[in-house]
Amino acid sequence: MDQTDLRILDELSKNSRITMKELSEKVHLSSPATSARVEKLETAGIIEGYTIKVNQLKMGCFVHAMINVIMKSNYQAAYLSYTKAQAPFVIQNYKISGDSCYLLECKFPSNERLDEFLVGLSEFANYKLSIIISK
Repeated sequence: MDQTDLRILDELSKNSRITMKELSEKVHLSSPATSARVEKLETAGIIEGYTIKVNQLKMGCFVHAMINVIMKSNYQAAYLSYTKAQAPFVIQNYKISGDSCYLLECKFPSNERLDEFLVGLSEFANYKLSIIISK
């Protein structure tokens, strides 16, 4: 991987819908050469996919929470099933080391919905809640 590949990755991470023509102009290569490099990055697994960025506020999710999860037992399947069932609210579920077992990043439409989520979560784990005030 060279500097041109890194520039391609940088541009695609800013706008994954950029055309090959626009991308090639930004990285100073021909369109076929840029396309070949992108394909090579995809084949190598460096580019795993293309995503969108969702505006959670416009989706009606006004409460942004980080939840440190401390499991009550070593049995985690019930917890993982619960977080999967709550997928509309769970942005990320990180397995971490340290005082907590997991770090959940969640968005909720209201404090009431957050409270319902936490009541369900408390069946499997203890938690420490932080609310994001601003980015």
